[in-house]
This record gives sequence, structure tokens and C-alpha cells, in this order.
Amino acid sequence: MTEMPRQPSDLTRTAPTDPDQATPQTLISAEDIATRLDAMAADIVRELGPDITMIPVLKGAFVFAADLLRALGRHGAKVRLRVQFLQLASYGAAKESSGTVTQTGTLPEVEGETVLVVEDVLDSGRTAARALELMRDAGARRAALAVLLDKPERRVVDCPADFTGFTIPDRFVVGYGIDWAERFRELDHVAVVD
Repeated sequence: MTEMPRQPSDLTRTAPTDPDQATPQTLISAEDIATRLDAMAADIVRELGPDITMIPVLKGAFVFAADLLRALGRHGAKVRLRVQFLQLASYGAAKESSGTVTQTGTLPEVEGETVLVVEDVLDSGRTAARALELMRDAGARRAALAVLLDKPERRVVDCPADFTGFTIPDRFVVGYGIDWAERFRELDHVAVVD
């Protein structure tokens, strides 16, 4: 992994420090997410083919992965999907990445398969790069990355997504499976907290 120069962030300048004091404001509506996932799924099936092993990175990507899974099924009548999970973390309960990516649990078996790593937010690039590296090391024939949200301003590791839902500014986001200290995952949209 090659570290890239980090852009300065004013994320914590006015952001609340307690999730119980936060008031999330809609950034991307549920309708916009559904429309975009449908288009992403068509692109994924067209590029990767019908045999895909989906590897959602837990916990934040599980809602995105479930909706993307259904959309993939709608766009490839013969799509055979196998879903395995990979649990990686770099945030804990904080609003900033620790810079260290930790893996828990068993590594999925993907030898010879076309793997689609599904990540909620691509920001520093560390977690996504580590997930792709683990899949390649496990013998995946191809490892591609699908992300719901891309924050290019936060990138410190060169790790471009193959499929991107939305490119967003450097704002702290919650909802649609993405949490802050295990809060706000239940929102059906993506919201900012600052």
C-alpha cells in the first residue's frame, strides 16, 4: 500500500462529539440510493459476468450489500452470487480512522473466484486496500471493489473503486448501515452529522 499525502480536514471543527447530541441531515435520499444501485448493478454484471462472490465488509456495508445483492439479481437472470463476510475495522467508536486495519473472524474462501468486495465508505483507502489484498492473497481470480460512498479528499492509500455509488465531500456520514458508535445504522438514507 502506497500512502498518499493527506488533505487537511476540518471535519471535527464544528461536529458534535456525542452521537446522542447529533442531528443527522439528509445528504442522499433513499430514492437516489435505489436508483444509483440499480445502475451500479447493471455495470457490475456487465463487467464481472454472472458468477460473482460478494464479500461485504462488516459492519457498515451490510445494508448496501443486501440492496446491491437484490439489484444484481435483477440485472442478470443467471447471476449466481455467493455471499461471504469479512470483518475489518479502523474506526471503533471514533469519528476518525485509527490508521490501523484489524481483521476479525475467518477469511472467506475465494480461490479461483471473481470477488466483489463491498464497502460502505472509501475514505483513507486503508480498509478497502487491505480487503482487496486479502482476497488476492486468498487466490481470487479477480478482486473488484464496489463502494457506496467515495471521499477522495480523505485518501491516504491509492485504492480506486471499480464501482462507485456517490462521490461526496469530506463530511462525516451516517445511515444506510453506516454508524457512529453503533447509532444511526437504521436510517434509510445517508445523512451528514456536523
